[in-house]
Amino acid sequence: MRDRDSKDLKVLLVEDFEDTRLFMRLELEEQGFIVFEAENGEAAVDAAIREKPDVILMDLTLPLMDGFAATKLIRQDDQLKNVPIIAVTAHQEDDFRSGAKASGFDAFVTKPIDVNWLKDLIAGLLT
Repeated sequence: MRDRDSKDLKVLLVEDFEDTRLFMRLELEEQGFIVFEAENGEAAVDAAIREKPDVILMDLTLPLMDGFAATKLIRQDDQLKNVPIIAVTAHQEDDFRSGAKASGFDAFVTKPIDVNWLKDLIAGLLT
């Protein structure tokens, strides 16, 4: 991971369901990641600009601003345009996948997520 261990990688976790966010945060922290959270698309854009994460895990269906729009805004920031953004969703439909790709996502994963597999995916995106 760019010669870095997961324990110094900052992850922005964007998820509107508090229970899901808590579970994912605990799992990611157990893997050594530093986790920041946002509960909607607007908060995600603000947190991304403020925290400059190494990777963003973005739910697609969010209140206030969906993950597609939030990703498009994040991609406009010069310091964030190359940060890997992974779509994390329960939706498996092709229109969600194609919409995610068109919005600037680097990968698409469906819930429930195997955190060990996710760690490998993040490593691959950061190399």
